[in-house]
Amino acid sequence: MSTGWRPAARDCGVLAGLRRFVWGEGMTARVGVTGVGAVTPIGVGKDAFFAGLRASKNGIGRVTRFDPSPFRTQMAGEVRDFVATDFMTEREAHRLARFAQFAVASSRMALADAGLTVDGFNRDRVGVVMGCGIGGLEVLEEQVGVMHAEGPRRVSPFFIPMMIPNMASGQVAIFTGARGPNLTITTACAAATNAIGEAFRIIQRGDADVVLAGGAEAGVTPAGFAGFCALRAMSRRNDEPGKACRPFDRTRDGFVMGEGSVILVLESLEHARRRGIEPFVEIAGYGASDDAHHIVEPDPEGDGALLAMQRALSDAGLAPADVDYINAHGTSTPLNDRCETQAIKRLFGPKATKVAISSTKSMTGHLLGAAGGVGAAACVFAITTGTVPATINYEDPDPECDLDYVPNEARKAQVDVAMSNSFGFGGHNGVVVLKRHLG
Repeated sequence: MSTGWRPAARDCGVLAGLRRFVWGEGMTARVGVTGVGAVTPIGVGKDAFFAGLRASKNGIGRVTRFDPSPFRTQMAGEVRDFVATDFMTEREAHRLARFAQFAVASSRMALADAGLTVDGFNRDRVGVVMGCGIGGLEVLEEQVGVMHAEGPRRVSPFFIPMMIPNMASGQVAIFTGARGPNLTITTACAAATNAIGEAFRIIQRGDADVVLAGGAEAGVTPAGFAGFCALRAMSRRNDEPGKACRPFDRTRDGFVMGEGSVILVLESLEHARRRGIEPFVEIAGYGASDDAHHIVEPDPEGDGALLAMQRALSDAGLAPADVDYINAHGTSTPLNDRCETQAIKRLFGPKATKVAISSTKSMTGHLLGAAGGVGAAACVFAITTGTVPATINYEDPDPECDLDYVPNEARKAQVDVAMSNSFGFGGHNGVVVLKRHLG
């Protein structure tokens, strides 16, 4: 078992740059975040979402989209103030599953935040990369019910086009006119982080100037709940739904599902400057790995998580000592929180107790395939506002989770470098590093 950080990440980044120079691979594009769009349980729109983070707003409550009484778990982070027709016509909304509605809405808000109109630029150089773990689960449930009740001829012709997970990225392209590279990443709860990382790579290698990247998910359905309840993965603190998601707390008993979409506009620095703007932050590095251990349980020593964090820092040319804030995966499950803490300790060594760490899932719930979009946007918030989001409901410290989790209230602090972690079923791990843009 590895006991800590071996090659210095900063040295690895320098060596990587030297290799590119010596081998003639050329320079890679710098990539910034120029827009943020958000549909979350704590706010719709960047300003509302950021205000929710600043206020440590709790977006979790008893489920209202269906009767949760028969289920072991009865709470979720629902998006309750979303109106699809604010972003599309009623007919268009009727033909999009809820997760795709979220994606279209957040992409339109992100483009507006960036001051971009795709039609005003080269549409072939604007891409979309979305993370999604489940897709249109409510459509699947509904149409299977129709088939069994009324026969196969009554199934909607929109059943498959609405349900499949790639329709988030497909519909975003249709609604925005983006004709560049278009991908959907389905690495479970690491999907949105992998999507942001792969979008970063697309721009770095020159295949696009702008990429809409993030995730969308709407798994708060009876079947979604039945499946996760059968796994006994979700909290059963039904008498206190607002306190059910308590990452790193000793009394945590499972995650709480959330829904929504967060999309970032990633843009090459050169392209942004040509249109007269500077990015909010820069994407500095990306790392991915797999535990190769178990279908749903993390590696007990955190080996895969450690490797992804190492790779992201190496890619950024940074060392652990440079990191000011970590948006943790922090699911509020007994295994994840302990294993992630272990991986952070192994990576950061003595500095582990000094880096600010928080799980914004304590406020929003776990957005599954879209969770990494929330984490990355929370890092943008931390860097640009000088405010580190809190881990709410942290009341009873766990001796095995003994780091600085920014308990219960947001904290003012200068953040120059932030890391966003995402780990998913199947052992998938994704990490992105964001840094202050200094010109």
